[in-house]
Amino acid sequence: MAYITRGLTTALLEFAEEAEPESFSAGLGTTPAREFESPLRCPPATPIFTHFYHPDAGRSVNAVFGMDFSTPAGRTEGRFVSHPQGELRVELTDDLHATMFVAVPPWELDQLAVFGRRGDRQPLEIIAAEPPVETL
Repeated sequence: MAYITRGLTTALLEFAEEAEPESFSAGLGTTPAREFESPLRCPPATPIFTHFYHPDAGRSVNAVFGMDFSTPAGRTEGRFVSHPQGELRVELTDDLHATMFVAVPPWELDQLAVFGRRGDRQPLEIIAAEPPVETL
């Protein structure tokens, strides 16, 4: 079972729609369920996908050094990819992660699915709770 906040799904689907006809891909980070203010119906250690790392952040630094410095190492437990002309499945050309969220047009919640590292579809629960506010 994968858990993701409603706010994150809304943002990702909007980015996918704006990027069309190109695909959109972003690393996803999690927050443990115990850190939410309101109690969730899952164990406290359950990772909830709550935020993403925008692929354009740090692009000029990446171009100079040839490495992605905008995403903290080991902080993306999953990845979101859109397939504007594709199918609702993981494709060999996707930047693979252990947990893959895939969306296809018309960019609605029922066109979003989650897959494991072998491309097998997983159950998905969308959480209607706000993640804790992070400080710098």
